[in-house]
Amino acid sequence: MEQFTDTETNLFSAMVYRFDVAAQKLNLGEGLYKFLRYPTREISVYVPVLLDDGRLEIFKGFRVQHSFARGPCKGGIRYAPDVTLDEIKALAAEMTWKCAVVNIPFGGAKGGIICDPPKMTPGELERLTRRYTAQILEFIGPETDVPAPDINTNEQVMAWIMDTYSMHARRTVTAVVTGKPVELGGSAGRREATGRGILVTAREAIKKLDMTSKPPTVAIQGFGNVGSTAARLMHADGYKIVAVSDIHGGIYNPAGINITELLAFTGKNKTVLGFPNTERISNAEVLELPCDMLVPSATENQIHAKNAPNIKARILCEGANGPTTPQADVILQENGVFLVPDILANAGGVTVSYFEWVQDRYGYFWREEDVTSRLHETMIRSFHEVVGFAEKFKVDNRTAAYMLAIDRVAHVVKMRGYYA
Repeated sequence: MEQFTDTETNLFSAMVYRFDVAAQKLNLGEGLYKFLRYPTREISVYVPVLLDDGRLEIFKGFRVQHSFARGPCKGGIRYAPDVTLDEIKALAAEMTWKCAVVNIPFGGAKGGIICDPPKMTPGELERLTRRYTAQILEFIGPETDVPAPDINTNEQVMAWIMDTYSMHARRTVTAVVTGKPVELGGSAGRREATGRGILVTAREAIKKLDMTSKPPTVAIQGFGNVGSTAARLMHADGYKIVAVSDIHGGIYNPAGINITELLAFTGKNKTVLGFPNTERISNAEVLELPCDMLVPSATENQIHAKNAPNIKARILCEGANGPTTPQADVILQENGVFLVPDILANAGGVTVSYFEWVQDRYGYFWREEDVTSRLHETMIRSFHEVVGFAEKFKVDNRTAAYMLAIDRVAHVVKMRGYYA
């Protein structure tokens, strides 16, 4: 088994370490271990884009497909200047485990392009998206690999991908991506799905720890789609949101923040900073506040060996992918923090993406109440399956989630056999 080495900073090393821990506890054979440890395919492309000023720029893009064992690959595409192949490989594997945790028939994939979207015009982003799609066209499709939005991509980007794929297919293929506009075959409730899944698992954790006697206090790092949706739904559910933050910093009020008013404020000001009756704090300080529940919904590696001893929350519900390092996991477990791991807590998004894919393939669309009801059922069942695994094998919840997921994928691989 790999040691910690660079798992404090490298998302791929952290994923491999956690996979190794779970695989050992499952007594996974060496051959099966190797089969699940490595991705099926890594695709690198160089994407030429004609910029608005007439210059030709070359962008590097990736698509990693980790596993097809349980069904088509599934995973987002992110646009960011710090995208790396290691990051994409780690997130593709995490998608395999995430889909298996909530027991939907997908494998894992992830994509990304090294670029800086805020510095690009809409026309440049469209040309980048369409050319990238054309270069990975033979590797994606409704029964092969179904992309979705991620960091700096959205419904519009998914519409461009769908249209590009459809033009080459000579027919409209809505099921090639999820996270689309509802008018183009998107699902009702998809935009809120990740935040809603966080609420559902948080609610189950509160019940599990018998903390229902008073409204739980919550601090949320990250106020993008996931963090803001979780905040809005938790606020509506009676939770007391004491702190939130965005890329500019955080705000704190121990008496609680009115999230409805904050959303109106951020809609005008594009930041949470300056919201009345709050104290300005840093993103790092948000993590260490006294509260019942901490919801890191920003980026990876936010909770690490240095700040983990200062975490005061009773429950850590991970809205982001990989916000906690393996070193921090050990410290948090020793301190009695109840973890709802990312591959469970934020799986609401991929769950409703699956619902969207099903609806597209049937050509029949559900009411939002039906989507929400099915999401609740999936997340509640999955929460208790993970906790049950943790209690059965006497491991922490993250290891339990990995064990449950790996066991499901390994079972399918063994049944299918090895084609030769």
